[in-house]
Amino acid sequence: MKKNIVLFVLFVLPIVAYLFFASGVNSFTTLPVITSKVPDFGDWNSLNGKKISLDKKITVLGFAGTNILENRGNYFNLNEKIYKRYNGFEDLQFVVLCPIGTEKEAQKIVDALSPFTDVKNWNFVFASKEEIQKFYDGLHLKGKLNENLGTSNVYIIDKERNLRGRKEQKDYKEGYDTFHPSELSNEMLDDFKIILYEYRAALKKNHNATKQL
Repeated sequence: MKKNIVLFVLFVLPIVAYLFFASGVNSFTTLPVITSKVPDFGDWNSLNGKKISLDKKITVLGFAGTNILENRGNYFNLNEKIYKRYNGFEDLQFVVLCPIGTEKEAQKIVDALSPFTDVKNWNFVFASKEEIQKFYDGLHLKGKLNENLGTSNVYIIDKERNLRGRKEQKDYKEGYDTFHPSELSNEMLDDFKIILYEYRAALKKNHNATKQL
């Protein structure tokens, strides 16, 4: 009997504790709002002709800049670490804002992803440089777009058009750097799970659970 108790304490209990705290990161935490009610997109064209809006969608938002092909590795990182894992959710979209004139470059990115990815939720949207800068300014972020109107960061925006992230000074995070796969696999994935948990919990509470999330 004593031997069984010792074995339980040494082997089983640590595993149970780990699973409890690991699940607790995403089950008992909310992701703070960095910017409330960010503006919606204008009447901008998308690569596939769809009207793209932030309303009622969980959006992973990026800014390509004029040198989109030079940074194509960032999109492959995001595709592998986040997109392919969650692109089956109907209420999720990935949107990349691009300057008008980069349509051919954006299509090359989609064509490169399509052989091994269902690209239906990849949306490249085009606006003037002035409109892109104005939209970015409306996010009220600490970070800035570079001289090409791009950034390697992507941002999580919830269905109510709130930009979400981490507000604590020591762990502040308003966006996630697609240049670093480890950041996508760790910080972004953890935070993204929190957003999904929030909506699953809300659907369950309202007895309206679906496969959308």
